[in-house]
Amino acid sequence: MKNKIYIILLSFTLALSSGSCTSDLDTEPLVELTLDELLTKDPDAVKGILARLYASFALSSIEAADKSDIQGDDPGESPFLRNLVNLQDFSADGMKNRWGDDGLDQLTTTSNWDENNKFFRYLFNRIYFTIPQCNNLLTVLQNVSVDNQEQITSEVRFLRSLAYYYLIDVFGKGVLSTEENFGGTELLPEVSRADLFAYVESELLAIESTLPTTNDYGRATNSAAQMLLAKLYLNAEVYTGTARYDDALTYISKVIDEGGYQLDPNFIRLFSADNDTSNEIIFPLIADADNSRSYGNTTYIVNGNLSTDTMDPGDFGSTAGWTGHRATKAWYGLYGDLATSTDDRAELFWTEGHNYEMDDYREWEDGYPSIKFRNINTDGSGTITEFSSTDFPLFRLADAYLIYAECVLRNAGGNPTTALQYVNDVRERSNASTITSSELTLDFILDERARELNLEGHRRSDLIRFGKFTGNAYIWPWKGGVKNGTSIPSTYNVYPIPASAIQANPNLTQNPGY
Repeated sequence: MKNKIYIILLSFTLALSSGSCTSDLDTEPLVELTLDELLTKDPDAVKGILARLYASFALSSIEAADKSDIQGDDPGESPFLRNLVNLQDFSADGMKNRWGDDGLDQLTTTSNWDENNKFFRYLFNRIYFTIPQCNNLLTVLQNVSVDNQEQITSEVRFLRSLAYYYLIDVFGKGVLSTEENFGGTELLPEVSRADLFAYVESELLAIESTLPTTNDYGRATNSAAQMLLAKLYLNAEVYTGTARYDDALTYISKVIDEGGYQLDPNFIRLFSADNDTSNEIIFPLIADADNSRSYGNTTYIVNGNLSTDTMDPGDFGSTAGWTGHRATKAWYGLYGDLATSTDDRAELFWTEGHNYEMDDYREWEDGYPSIKFRNINTDGSGTITEFSSTDFPLFRLADAYLIYAECVLRNAGGNPTTALQYVNDVRERSNASTITSSELTLDFILDERARELNLEGHRRSDLIRFGKFTGNAYIWPWKGGVKNGTSIPSTYNVYPIPASAIQANPNLTQNPGY
């Protein structure tokens, strides 16, 4: 059994408030004992509470896969990771979903977005479920004494910053709920993207030195905070209007030089059930078929790309094929001819029984399912289960290498020779041909990020940063609801604020264009 933090999930009952997180931002969760009473009786209980906060990014509830922390949100559809994939990958060029569920068509076709889409609500709700839970624990930790208190406090602040990062990236604004205003009765005011950016930056800078260099698997380290800072700075021009590539380079260099991580020699291991043994993953979201079941963690990715119609799900460790997700030629076309490519990553598409062209995104046979993620070990062993045991590599070293190279190309400093070496290290790991310095351009970096990182929750943000998500600078299949793609408005660079959030707090205003 994997030695994972979810094994220490609460040994006591934490009966969370059943109210919607968007309408109850400042209400302390209900518990059998108040948290300070609980910690006074059992100081070790903080480990379970902390594990609960980590679980918020992977599970719908610690109770069961068919339970939800958030009243009214479907436990299968609403978890954080499932909606990160929905909003970052299905809305971009490389992946499409065929189910046509209410709201998924809007994402797959990058069209007709509105404030009533339940998938926008799910991610917004999860963000504002997680943040008050962090605030609650931080408030209590100010008044009790527990072992490793500074480290635990820093981990909680990291998780809160991570939630705010996705709020900044996806919705562009919101309210700023902290331990300072936790428990207040007044509705919080709207806070701009730039102000949220400044807050997250200050939090991460404050905790970088207080997080440990090494930690239990699945828990945050100082490298995780540095990686998040680098990503924040990498997208600063989008978020604030001011480029911060030099700061991104500073912090990504710390990750690379000081973190002790190494590229895994086997690319497949990163997306297999034994990926907890990889020294490349900086911060994972944990999945375990025994201890942390969810329809919204990597189960969604693995099962969604499988089907009994054209393959055997058991070959990839699953008892179920959901017949849902396929890649488009905007992803697999980047490898050239899949039949002759030497790139190991080009082999991670199921082509038998499928068409190269996605003439109809609703047809399972149009497009190639991605078999990048699988619920078996690297060597093919493992138990076939309904739920996935493959962790999701939210942050990993290959991403850091590509960020370094992008920052160098954006004239942030750094060493061009080192940048080229990092890119070639990533490519050589997958047996792709190396490139020369003249070939290392920003366009190449964008394509290499797609080859290396697609289906890992980065693509929409990457395209926005490169000015290729909205407008007609880059067209992909079904962009704008058209088979061959068409221009979409710049308002789509952020998602609409969910109607339910505005109804709960009239201080929130809708993003322009919606």
